[in-house]
Amino acid sequence: MFKKILIANRGEIAARVMRTCRAHGIKTVSVYSEADAEAVHVKHADEAYLLGGPRVTESYMKIDKILEAAHQSKAEAIHPGYGLLSENAEFARRCEEEGFVFIGPSPEVISEMGSKIAARKAMEKAGVPVVPGITRALADAEEAIEAAETIGYPVMLKASAGGGGIGMQVVYSADEIHKAFEGNQKRATDFFGDGAMYIEKFVENPRHIEIQILADNSGNTVYLWERECSIQRRHQKVVEEAPSSFISEETRRKMGEAAVKAAKSIGYKNAGTIEFLVDADQNFYFLEMNTRLQVEHPITEEITGLDLVKEQLDIAAGKTLTFAQQDVKRDGHAIEVRIYAEDPKTFFPSPGTITKLKLPEGPGIRHELAVHGESIVTPFYDPMIAKLVVKGKDRDEAIDRLQEALSTYHIEGIKTNIPMLQEVAAHEAFRSGDTTTEFVEKYLTKKKKKQKQTK
Repeated sequence: MFKKILIANRGEIAARVMRTCRAHGIKTVSVYSEADAEAVHVKHADEAYLLGGPRVTESYMKIDKILEAAHQSKAEAIHPGYGLLSENAEFARRCEEEGFVFIGPSPEVISEMGSKIAARKAMEKAGVPVVPGITRALADAEEAIEAAETIGYPVMLKASAGGGGIGMQVVYSADEIHKAFEGNQKRATDFFGDGAMYIEKFVENPRHIEIQILADNSGNTVYLWERECSIQRRHQKVVEEAPSSFISEETRRKMGEAAVKAAKSIGYKNAGTIEFLVDADQNFYFLEMNTRLQVEHPITEEITGLDLVKEQLDIAAGKTLTFAQQDVKRDGHAIEVRIYAEDPKTFFPSPGTITKLKLPEGPGIRHELAVHGESIVTPFYDPMIAKLVVKGKDRDEAIDRLQEALSTYHIEGIKTNIPMLQEVAAHEAFRSGDTTTEFVEKYLTKKKKKQKQTK
């Protein structure tokens, strides 16, 4: 096993990786920006190295500076966390070239799965169901219109290199494509350096269900059940749960087997996630593959009893999986909610200094965070500051614990989305399992619009 690991990330995921490292006697190295000098992930590391200015382009995206810190600290491996450089094939390649183990898949696989067009082609070749669409980059709006008329409206206009809903838009007509194409292409170019656009058939009111997989270097690949991530705002996940209350055991098995098939077909190694869209009849379609640890990985850990970070480290160190598919158990029900420093009404970020932080306690409650009662939440990074995870013997108990935990979760000094999360947890549609990707629009946004109109 490794003796020292550099964590090329910040915030709660850096703290999360450090926790597993400490538990197994592994020294940790953190990197930080000027804005994060007093951050928890800096204070908890054995060593810390300044990268540069507050913006990610001045610090956390600086490959040369991160590798310089790895050399200075004599780290053996680099864990990328999620976001930032975690799915950057060039970073993974540079790590390998300079003698560090990259805790993740190969640069070639990251590159292939990082292009949604290339990923679609790979899945089609592997026989994994994909959403009907065009598996090539579209030259312009006119070509997009021609393709859309072949597929049939509505369609989803998407950036090939996209993520987090950027460069993505549902369109219902040729006029809408004309209006949307250039703007989304520009956003994709600005955010990802790649303006390639393609389209897929828009699956009406689907579920967003993903399968966690682990694959070692000896060809062993297993799936660790599913996570339902359908409750989203602006195509970003807000509430996740495991297992899904919607799919049958047969569909669960088929999706798991398809995910393993997909991973094996591309020679995948380490932890990864295959994301699917699932329609009302439980037909499922490949959406994308995330070649890293997911934000929502704790709920899989809660229902399986596994430490996914430890599994990542073991695989990267050349160890084989110590269990087979039939050994993967499923116990209870877990739910994760993401807590953002944002105005619950406008959803705009709410930077500032946390003046008071009171966390709920009790059985079945887990926290993933890297803030405290005096932390400064800056405007430079993603506004997610914490994750609340609850587990119950079944879904009803998990929801009860979630409601109780949210009612006693107290943060002062900044605004958060906790009121919105409370609305979700208390809604009868959530309790009944009506958790499609339209949940926020259908039950929360329309309700607010109606209330505004009656005033």
